[in-house]
Amino acid sequence: MKSDPRIDAYIDRAALFARPILVHLRDLVRQSCPAAEETIKWGFPHFVLDGTILCSMAAFKAHVAFGFWQGRRVTGGQAPDAKDAMGQFGRIATIADLPAPAMLAEMIAQAARLIESGEKVPRPLKHPKPPAEPPADLLAALAASPRAAVTFESFPPGQRREYIEWITGAKRDETRRKRLDATIAQLEEGKRLNWKYERG
Repeated sequence: MKSDPRIDAYIDRAALFARPILVHLRDLVRQSCPAAEETIKWGFPHFVLDGTILCSMAAFKAHVAFGFWQGRRVTGGQAPDAKDAMGQFGRIATIADLPAPAMLAEMIAQAARLIESGEKVPRPLKHPKPPAEPPADLLAALAASPRAAVTFESFPPGQRREYIEWITGAKRDETRRKRLDATIAQLEEGKRLNWKYERG
C-alpha cells in the first residue's frame, strides 16, 4: 500500500494517546488488504478499495473512532454499532479497546471481499425531518447580527438544524451561552457548524 503523507501528518498531529492506536489500525489495514489506497476524506483518514470506501479512522480529543463503510455486514454481532461514537467500536482509548488483531484483520478482509463481490450496500430509506424551529435566544442573537442571520437563512434545513440542536443540546446555561456566542461568530464568517472537519 502506498503511503499518503497526509495521513502521516494527521497521525503526527493527533493526541499522544491516539498515535499508537492510529498506527496499529493503519498497519492492520495494510497487512490485511494491501490493495487498498490511503486518502483523506472529510478531514480524516480513509482506506479505499476499487474506488469504494473500505474503512476509516479518526482521532478526537479523548478517543479514536474506527469503522467499516459496510457496517454490520462486516462486523455482524461482534461489534454492534456504537451510539456514542463514529464507526462500530465505540470510543477507543487504547489498543486494548479494539478486537484482537486476528479478528480485526478478518473483518478488514471481509470488507474487502464485499467490495470485490460488487454487492451494493443497501441504504435505509430516509424520511425527511420537519424543519427545526430556532429557539428564542438564537432568534434574538440573529436579530442582533444581520450578517449572521443572512448566513443562517442561506443554509439548507439540515445545516440550520445542526446549529439548533447543538445549542439546545447544552445541559448548562453557561454552556448554552458559549455555544450561542460561537454560533453567531461562525455564522458571521459564513461557516457551517462543523467547518473544521470539512477540510482535506
